[in-house]
Amino acid sequence: MIIKRIKLITVLITIATSYSFAQTQRKPMNQLINEEFKFALEQYKVLAKNIPAGKTPQSFANGKPVNQDIKWWCSGFYSGSLWYLYEETKDASIKLEAEKALKVIEPNQTYTGNHDLGFMMYCSFGNAYRLTSEPAYKAVIQRSAASLATRYRPNIKSIQSWNKNKYWDCPVIIDNMMNLEMMNWASENGGSPKYKEIAVTHANTTLKNHFRPDLSSYHVIDYNPETGAIKRKATWQGAADCSAWSRGQGWALYGYTMMYRFTKDETYLKQAKGIAHFILNHPNLPADKIPFWDFDAPGIPYAKRDASAGALIASALLELGQYTSGSEKAEFKSVAETMIFSLASPSYHAKLGENGGFLLMHSTGAYPLNSEIDVPLVYADYYYLEALLRYKKWYL
Repeated sequence: MIIKRIKLITVLITIATSYSFAQTQRKPMNQLINEEFKFALEQYKVLAKNIPAGKTPQSFANGKPVNQDIKWWCSGFYSGSLWYLYEETKDASIKLEAEKALKVIEPNQTYTGNHDLGFMMYCSFGNAYRLTSEPAYKAVIQRSAASLATRYRPNIKSIQSWNKNKYWDCPVIIDNMMNLEMMNWASENGGSPKYKEIAVTHANTTLKNHFRPDLSSYHVIDYNPETGAIKRKATWQGAADCSAWSRGQGWALYGYTMMYRFTKDETYLKQAKGIAHFILNHPNLPADKIPFWDFDAPGIPYAKRDASAGALIASALLELGQYTSGSEKAEFKSVAETMIFSLASPSYHAKLGENGGFLLMHSTGAYPLNSEIDVPLVYADYYYLEALLRYKKWYL
């Protein structure tokens, strides 16, 4: 009887969520995008007031802003989001704030302490250069690519993610796929060919070692740095070593879609499609398409959601749709639309002046570490804005 009641409650929650989504979906997408950028323009002016000098915004928790040092892996998302806002609105004050944010993180171009230089320097300076063609920005990207290349380990044929510590010997995480975008771009824009060679080799090693037969991804592969042998396949932020951590699946989807963009290697396109179908066909993907923090999280359907995973996956699906056709393209576009409408609904969307100035609520950073649970996260906003721009560019 108890089991039947739980199943009934789950069905009712699903129906309610679907109805709520259907109501939100009635707004034309072009109207929604325009309204979202107007909102984001004002909301980020609120966010800008909460940032101490020399810091970058990360979250808002317990009624207080959370800011980080510039070497925190998320330090480039704020300036990147500002450039997306400037791209759409042409607001001069936002451009000034974006330029100011770049100055804060510019010293990271020589940082070699982790693998996150792509997040830190390409999401920021990459967008800045794309919109302004400022040579100084290009030089920073090239220097950042050189710094990231120092973490390439020939014995494991990958870029080492974290430094050796008491938990890991030579770890590579699925997130690292995202940093390959900067390496590809640097080679194609006057930098050393070795950067793209490293990106391709890393992507191939990850494809070989990170994925299960169903094309879900492990979070961490720990290697023997001398022999290249795999020591362990595990997780750090997921529910279990064998689970599918939701944002990790998003990193994989985005990463292989991006690798196809740069190489036109059909192997990467096939991998991206397979990852997408794993995500979209998973029985634990909710009706509003915003994932639980892990597809195998304990307590589903009451587990915490991860709006950042939803925004990331939506953006990736919109690009993947550009390389597909027919019913597959239609499916990727449709699910991305669902995700955008859900994120724009009151279920995930902040009110003006609230949420510390962040756009989205209900992201999950690292649930097993009791870190950043059910809070706004700067990269959720970044990929949400990116998804909106991509939809407008490719589908309107």
